[in-house]
Amino acid sequence: MKSLISLSIAAFATLTLSAQKGEVNIQQDQKIEALLKVYKSFNSNAEYYRIQVGFGSYAKASRLKTKVETDFPLMPSKIDFDSPTYRVRLGRFKTRLEAERKFKEVRQKYPDAMLLKPKKSTR
Repeated sequence: MKSLISLSIAAFATLTLSAQKGEVNIQQDQKIEALLKVYKSFNSNAEYYRIQVGFGSYAKASRLKTKVETDFPLMPSKIDFDSPTYRVRLGRFKTRLEAERKFKEVRQKYPDAMLLKPKKSTR
């Protein structure tokens, strides 16, 4: 019985060690690269819902941005200059539902926060 088990193990080991090795070669249509460029360009120009958490001088906005990044590290934050003040904005939400859910969370820490709608495109 032991020799049968040993023989089975040896046969299995031999079969697995001599398994075939393959190589995968992917040939991609050139149009896919062009489509990816169009997609990236569209997304970079797309408008999103944003949450404005505060505004003021550049120094005040910088301090607020640092605090916001600590409180919400997974959401992108940005300082925008909108004459005459600097505004700290948070997130990039494609849908209103997604934006409102995060807005509710942000308002708990920043009660003066405002939900900003995407600007209408003139394209």
